[in-house]
Amino acid sequence: MGQTTNTSSRAGKKGKRIKLAAPPEAIKKKAETRPVAADTALNDEKVLTKAYRQLLEKITRSGSKIDTKRVHKAFRIAKEAHKHQRRSSGEPYMIHPLAVAEILVELNLDTDTIVTALLHDTVEDTTLTIEDIEEKFGARTAALVSGVTKLAKIEYQPDHVKQAENFRKLLLAISEDIRVLLVKLADRVHNMRTLSHITDPAKRLEKARETMDIYAPLAERIGIHKFKNELQDLAFAETNAEMRTSIISRASFLRDSGGEMIERIQESLKQTLEEHGIKAVVFGREKTSFSIWKKMESKRVSFEQISDVVGFRVLVNDIPSCYLALGAIHGRYHSISTEFKDYISTPKSNGYMSLHTVIIGPGQRSIEVQIRTQHMNEVAELGVAAHWAYKQNCNEPIEGAQYRWLRELLLIVEKTASPEEFLENTKLEMFYDQVFCFSPKGDLIALPRGSTPVDFAFAVHSSIGLSCVGARVNGKVAPLRCKLENGDQVEILRGPEPSPSPFWEGFVITGKARAEIRRFIKGKQSKDQMDIGEALFKKCLEQSGREDAEQATQEALRRFKRKTRTDMIMGIGQGSIKKEEVIEILSANSTAKAKKKGKKSNVFAKKKRYEEATETAAVLVDGDIPTQSVKFARCCSPIPGDRIVGIRKTRQELTVHVVGCSNLEKYTEEPDDWADVSWGNANKNTHIESVLPVKIMLILANEIGSLSAITTTIATLNANITDIIVTGNWEDFCGVNVCIFVKGTHHLANIIDALKALSCVHSAERVRYSPEYPAD
Repeated sequence: MGQTTNTSSRAGKKGKRIKLAAPPEAIKKKAETRPVAADTALNDEKVLTKAYRQLLEKITRSGSKIDTKRVHKAFRIAKEAHKHQRRSSGEPYMIHPLAVAEILVELNLDTDTIVTALLHDTVEDTTLTIEDIEEKFGARTAALVSGVTKLAKIEYQPDHVKQAENFRKLLLAISEDIRVLLVKLADRVHNMRTLSHITDPAKRLEKARETMDIYAPLAERIGIHKFKNELQDLAFAETNAEMRTSIISRASFLRDSGGEMIERIQESLKQTLEEHGIKAVVFGREKTSFSIWKKMESKRVSFEQISDVVGFRVLVNDIPSCYLALGAIHGRYHSISTEFKDYISTPKSNGYMSLHTVIIGPGQRSIEVQIRTQHMNEVAELGVAAHWAYKQNCNEPIEGAQYRWLRELLLIVEKTASPEEFLENTKLEMFYDQVFCFSPKGDLIALPRGSTPVDFAFAVHSSIGLSCVGARVNGKVAPLRCKLENGDQVEILRGPEPSPSPFWEGFVITGKARAEIRRFIKGKQSKDQMDIGEALFKKCLEQSGREDAEQATQEALRRFKRKTRTDMIMGIGQGSIKKEEVIEILSANSTAKAKKKGKKSNVFAKKKRYEEATETAAVLVDGDIPTQSVKFARCCSPIPGDRIVGIRKTRQELTVHVVGCSNLEKYTEEPDDWADVSWGNANKNTHIESVLPVKIMLILANEIGSLSAITTTIATLNANITDIIVTGNWEDFCGVNVCIFVKGTHHLANIIDALKALSCVHSAERVRYSPEYPAD
């Protein structure tokens, strides 16, 4: 993660061989292979020894309970792994991990974090593996190094990905352990400190923008303002060097021209607080060039118009003293009421707590004063790391309202046996309810946790979701119902036409996907119903002997009180307007009624025969007992209770379909083939079976006894199972299609309800269309 060059190929090792692949291509490309002179190696050793001693001295001064034996072991292994690499500055590469470790020592972090800092580039840039690290340092350190390595592989693409916020969330979500992110931020701090050694201006600018877009906001989000301020200022030096130089120059002039103004204000504040018996530490500070520029931009003013270039911080012992100090300062100086902010009663989401006020100082200049406790100041500077230090010192669980944000943010496991366990059990759950996935082009899509490739497809665009027929996740074909994970790359496979399955509704979780699927299915059903209605209305015209279609349509509209022909046709297709009623109305006004009398039965006589027929037939065709052979389509498996329609295959054969079956589209141009079909009473003297087959699609828990539970339940409800097919098998669930015989829709509904009540059943629904019978 630092700027690297290699100086020679890696030699094999004696004894237990470390399994390392050759360095990645990215490393090879920037490698420079050249022999290392003996004097250069000796000088490198001196440089690294000095830097390492400096790290140990800082550990000693910090008072941290860091295991220096483990640190030394990590230093030796990392130094050996990186010995043929150099930074862009020409220094030995190991200088970078040592610097990162030193930065983290300043945060008072634990041994595992410091060891991880020393090893953080070994897996990415050398032949060392995670298995090697686990063997030498244990699973906890290996997991941290693995996490840092994983972050290093995620490439931010500002030219393609405009969603920097989503990218920040992705890093947070993948980090899991907060220490991974802390190492990554410290790594970026040191790389930015040494950015000038990169000779390519375009690369420097790219790193600076990435720092400003991603890493500085991340540091602020977890409350480490020390990192945030430095990262912003270092990036600002590259993105807008002239403005930064100008601000620094003007601030220096203001400081010089003000003489002892800062000291005078500081003494005045101290005296005021002492007069009120408030113990406090007061110090002045100059704002960073970037924060000054940001204020100039937001307020659209020049540097001279910025009032609070210099600010003061007042540190007191406890929260009551904060408000006492505020009252004392307001009693001495005039304040600007609109600039007052109370972040103690209402802390920021990252835990920042402080009182902010702006007073009018000498020369009528506005001066910002921040009042806080010592611990609040540590949190403001070090964020999460400040809580680690607090935990380590007090050796007790964190309690109190002032730490509520951290419990919510990180889901801290508070019942730990020692401070060392504190951060091990800390998981970064800020975005636990979200996953972040990439498209093949690098676009980043944020989705609710548990989302599937279908949810991803609809999130990209509705047309992609509707035409989705499959998916590849990380280059491998994956089930459409599989759950996506953070960092997955998802490629959607598309068909030529929109064809979403109604079954998708059972596993998608985003509102957009569900709404789009329902809209499409409803639209398709409406089209099918219109086609059925048109065919039936044409049949009604023929049977009533009407040749004046327009006049007949108007009569039917008035009788059925429908405003438009479309509305009426839809009613006929849906079944809310009965075909017999249409024929009756059209026949009553037909001039051809007498001619048709000898050829067709009277409508009323037909109705009577219909009522009689329902007592003796399972299916009625045009109100009569069918004279031809009746088959039930296997593609949609109609059962009593379904709305059905008949298709005449030949004079001797009629096939019954469920209204809305996809195969009915084939017959929209052949209205003469359509027949009005309804259910009779299948329990008396019928020529077909009194039960009909239907399929149920189940998602079951992949555990022993699941199949036994569903077969027992189905048998208990008097249904016979004819086939069971396993349609999919995943880690926790399996898909099963069960074919059973039922008496009708009520019988089927009872069975599905009973199945859904089983603990092993994730979902159960009727299969509405079987593509294995496309032309039944």
